[in-house]
Amino acid sequence: MQLLVVDPHTHTIASTHAYSTILENAKAAAERGIKLLGITDHAPAIEDSPHVLYFRNLHVLDRELYGVKMLYGAELNICDYEGSVDLDDAVMEKLDYCIASFHTILLKPGSRKENTRAMLGAMKKPKVKIIGHPEDGAIPVDYMELVRHAKETNTMLEVNNSSLKTAYYRLNVRENLIEMLKLCEKYGVTIAVGTDAHFAKAVGNFDCAIELLEEIGFPEELIANTSVEKFLKLIGREG
Repeated sequence: MQLLVVDPHTHTIASTHAYSTILENAKAAAERGIKLLGITDHAPAIEDSPHVLYFRNLHVLDRELYGVKMLYGAELNICDYEGSVDLDDAVMEKLDYCIASFHTILLKPGSRKENTRAMLGAMKKPKVKIIGHPEDGAIPVDYMELVRHAKETNTMLEVNNSSLKTAYYRLNVRENLIEMLKLCEKYGVTIAVGTDAHFAKAVGNFDCAIELLEEIGFPEELIANTSVEKFLKLIGREG
């Protein structure tokens, strides 16, 4: 498989259940050959997340660190079954992009129909470019509907390395990812591979995700991370 040079999903000590700084993440990215790094701390609805002012002030940060191009966004929380999220449009507009994720610590999983509607609703937000870790069997969804709407809205679906590697509390990860990926291939939906790193040593380490993608022969042209230009175009930041 072609080298993955973009890591779009990482966390810092601004989310206090993560353990590294932006500089530490960027240094780790440079050491792993990552060319474009996304800092996507959890949005404010989760208790230990940064205040909204953190997201308003991201513009002060350098656009290149240790030779790595930097993007600054947020991992939004899906807050209800209609897909509401926890940053308003004015704040999101200033970010490079957003990931929207369903976290059971905040929203109790509902029926398959309700959970699916929640993710589809989040896709309607213009700044939401990725649906984070949609493979958790504890949050059952209709993958056919998810993939079809991702196609319609030009939203990427994530293959989350942490889900495969360390997130013991997520259920049926491998089986659900295979189902989703086969549908993505069928309908031509682009995926984003994210480390979901909460510690610098995990930044740019896609080992479990790459193993799965190679095992099922997933087409490289549908993987967003294979070039900086490709990823930037997908999030609407060409150039």
